[in-house]
Amino acid sequence: MDGTLIDTEPLWGKATFELGELLGRPLTPEVRARTIGGSFPNTLSVVAEWAGYELKDGDLERYRTWMFDRMAELFADGIELNPGIGGVLESLARRGTPMFICTNTERVVADPCIDAISREFFAGTITGDEVKRSKPAPDMYLEAARRAGAEPGECLVVEDSWHGMSAGAAAGCAVLGLAGEVPAGVMKFDPDNFVGAGADDVDGWFSAARQA
Repeated sequence: MDGTLIDTEPLWGKATFELGELLGRPLTPEVRARTIGGSFPNTLSVVAEWAGYELKDGDLERYRTWMFDRMAELFADGIELNPGIGGVLESLARRGTPMFICTNTERVVADPCIDAISREFFAGTITGDEVKRSKPAPDMYLEAARRAGAEPGECLVVEDSWHGMSAGAAAGCAVLGLAGEVPAGVMKFDPDNFVGAGADDVDGWFSAARQA
């Protein structure tokens, strides 16, 4: 969702850099990159380790509340779809292709974003706090395939983070990777291809990604 369907990664980046300041050591871009696409516990662990801050009982809940409140403030200025995404979603929905949002973002923060995208496009949504293991584990993609009544190999995952791409590949799905570097088994994909695309284009991408 974040970075793939909507342009929220800069907002997550801003809040994550601010979290580093709170814990006592500004992040470098390289440390921030290690948090992209991960769950909040993973983000807090990475930032705390970098800052040399020893997490105490209650810190996870305290800093999660801070982060989610901060993201709500940043989202209040508006959430926009990435270029071409709206047309692709509309075309797939008209054809009746079941689509799922699978995001490591927790439900309380994800819901405003899902509403901004338009919940009606999706057969379901799965968030990071609703599976036993968040990405890079394959759990939420396996669950989405189960809900769709499909084998994982019949599903196409679109991801922009290493965590997400790895999760899709581990689930056995075909994966389009919208990143500079992609894991083995993932097809590198230029997001500019979404502009003007529709369901037939998605079929072609799926066929190509299955060969990756």
